[in-house]
Amino acid sequence: MNELTVDAVRESLRPIQDPEIFISIVDLGLIRTIEVSPDGSKVKVTMTLTTPFCPEGPMIVEAVNETLRALPGVHEAEVDLQWNPPWDPRKEASDEVKAELGIWD
Repeated sequence: MNELTVDAVRESLRPIQDPEIFISIVDLGLIRTIEVSPDGSKVKVTMTLTTPFCPEGPMIVEAVNETLRALPGVHEAEVDLQWNPPWDPRKEASDEVKAELGIWD
């Protein structure tokens, strides 16, 4: 039996992109926490969006939900959208994304 891990969940979410800038939501740092129940049947993702007014927000959240529900053994998926603290690419985006967006420390 394969055990579902936080890293496996994170990798399953990596193909989901912000449709306005075509960068992975994982690399953007929009995925804040991932919780997997001990038996792997429940997954909870806490995430944010680049802005509360993101027009593609509902589509991104639904893509996360669909991806979680499609993972083997997952019977319950939850996405918790948080706005506080606001997304800050200087702190949350990967170094590659910072370079791509022209953000320098």
